[in-house]
Amino acid sequence: MSPGERAKLTRVEAWPVKMRLAEPYVIAYESVEEATNVFLRLETDAGVVGCGCAGPDEDVCGETAEDVLTATREVLEPVLRGNHALRAGPLLEELAAALAGRPAALAMADMALRDIAGKVSGLPLYRMLGGEAEGAEGMVTSVTVGILPEEETVRCARRWLERGFSCLKLKGGLDREADAARALKVREAAGEDVELRFDANGGYTVEETLAFARQVAPARLEFIEQPTPRDRPELLAEVAAELELAVMADELLMSPGDARAIASTRGADMLNVKLMKVGGIARAMEIDEVACSAGMPVMIGCMDEAALAIAAGLHLALARPNIRYADLDGHFDLEGDPSDGAVILEDGRLRPTGKPGLGFDVSGE
Repeated sequence: MSPGERAKLTRVEAWPVKMRLAEPYVIAYESVEEATNVFLRLETDAGVVGCGCAGPDEDVCGETAEDVLTATREVLEPVLRGNHALRAGPLLEELAAALAGRPAALAMADMALRDIAGKVSGLPLYRMLGGEAEGAEGMVTSVTVGILPEEETVRCARRWLERGFSCLKLKGGLDREADAARALKVREAAGEDVELRFDANGGYTVEETLAFARQVAPARLEFIEQPTPRDRPELLAEVAAELELAVMADELLMSPGDARAIASTRGADMLNVKLMKVGGIARAMEIDEVACSAGMPVMIGCMDEAALAIAAGLHLALARPNIRYADLDGHFDLEGDPSDGAVILEDGRLRPTGKPGLGFDVSGE
């Protein structure tokens, strides 16, 4: 009997890991010094183990690490244990119905089930999802510079560039004038060849966004991400209609339904899909299909996530041609990440390990 025929789930284990950030950062709505991720192991009667990771963000999704652990006890274990691991489609549908409002817990389960499928097939996850062998070359990722004083912003940008990165994302949203000055200074310091992006995390009004775009025109931003408040999608649509600069939706995009609403009103030019806020790979693929049909490019983004969760986002991006951008830097500064090594970073490019499934195992022991 093959491992696939004997892939009945026999054990569901989850545990939290609190990790400090080597360099705390500030964005428009919070300051971050540490992150707690929850790791999941699913064991089968064939000895195949699937791993997943949740990086919940209470401010964005209303979900905490404790919520994820509770969901594991009350939902994941009763649904998954005793079921066949390769029935991922029906299992994820059942979990999605029971995990409304807990997208990181759903994403964690999605990852672990797909990890098992990849290991049973002997293929890296991006190949399982339809990606080409060339995906092993990986994908360029941006790296984020938080809200800092102007001189410190430039120093931080230079440090990342010296480490081989070619794409920077600046955070802002608290002070439009200071944000514009920082963007212009970073462009001056970085030169012409570096891609520069800006994320206001919902901190601007429409008028402030339009004024900011005029001020930073010489900085040649690639796009501006979620400049207006998440609870006012009509404001983002107004900005998108006014600006030549591409406008990306982030915080207001939480589901395939949100993607359809944005596409139908042309409420943004681009979408930032994060597994933790949309509920995992299955829902992310639904969103990408909507975006692709509407001619909207997608960026795969992240929260403060351990490398295992980053690997899941990377595998998805490598399998979907419409996912043209990556902002997968949430693991860079996490100290004590038990999944360190789940992705390989070289000169600002992330690559998968090349092993089956997600390509990395974690243990709670």
